[in-house]
Amino acid sequence: MNIAIHNRPGSFSDRWITYCQRNNIPYKTVNCYSSDIIRQIKDCDGLMWHWSHDDYRDQNFARQLIFSIGKMGITVFPNFDTCWHFDDKVGQKYLLEVIKAPLVPCYVFYDKKEALSWIVDTVFPKVFKLRGGAGSLNVMLIKNKSAAKRVVRKAFFKGFPLVSKISSFKQRLWILRRDKNIKAIMYVIKGLIRFAYPPEGIGLLPRQKGYVYFQDFIAKNKFDDRVVIIGNKAIAIRRYNRDSDFRASGSGLITHNYDQFNSKTIKLAFDAAGQINSQSLAFDFLYDETGKPMIVEISYAYSMGSAYDNCPGYWDKDLNWHPDNVDPQRYIIEDFINTLK
Repeated sequence: MNIAIHNRPGSFSDRWITYCQRNNIPYKTVNCYSSDIIRQIKDCDGLMWHWSHDDYRDQNFARQLIFSIGKMGITVFPNFDTCWHFDDKVGQKYLLEVIKAPLVPCYVFYDKKEALSWIVDTVFPKVFKLRGGAGSLNVMLIKNKSAAKRVVRKAFFKGFPLVSKISSFKQRLWILRRDKNIKAIMYVIKGLIRFAYPPEGIGLLPRQKGYVYFQDFIAKNKFDDRVVIIGNKAIAIRRYNRDSDFRASGSGLITHNYDQFNSKTIKLAFDAAGQINSQSLAFDFLYDETGKPMIVEISYAYSMGSAYDNCPGYWDKDLNWHPDNVDPQRYIIEDFINTLK
């Protein structure tokens, strides 16, 4: 057995490589951006690549490469079922509707006139989202028909940047208000510098236009629950909304007490992951007025660190609880190695 790992510092690959070193698992690092990547992995049984939603190169070819390598008979993480819908809320809408998952009702339009006509007959508020973006950065509450029409006209004219400098800077200010420490201050200063010197590659991300995506607003939710399914394990965190805001994703206000989670929510996540045939998938849930869990969106990748490491354990498929020192990236590579065996 020989595993190829694309080494991207700061990504899942850090822990995968450490795991292989500690457990004498044969591996080699490869460069998925290289034109000869197929040659690089010909002697390998598997490829692991934590590709990113905000790298224009990954957006250009990651899905195509993963699908192609799968045709070679080489096991891939993430495989195509796990990641084709990553950072694509429009794609997720169709997928979750097909498997009849409890999705928050959402609406997508590819024609301006059709979208404007729908606005006349629907009720507000609604949540407007771009198909891509993490941490609630591309999410807006649209309170009335006039605001919705403005969004539609912009979407079918000049469109929206996939990474908004203003939204990103507001997120940095929120972290400063939340943490009130030197690290947060430096984070804000770096954000100011980015206004003058944007990171290389940001301008190469595709501008979002030619479609609009709305989701029903589920009122009175003070938090969302994120359930991560990795193979036969489920871990969960609860994320609370920012102050005077309806968004929980990216707030950093997290609790991990396992008995606060409804077993029905955990089971729904297991069922959906099974139908999707995913290796690792995070499900974000809100709750309607009756307490029914509803999926907002899904993602194969998520942040590393205390947000998930502080979970006190995991559930198995039979919803039995197992105390454990949680390490999602270890779970991923252990599950991957078991698949290879």
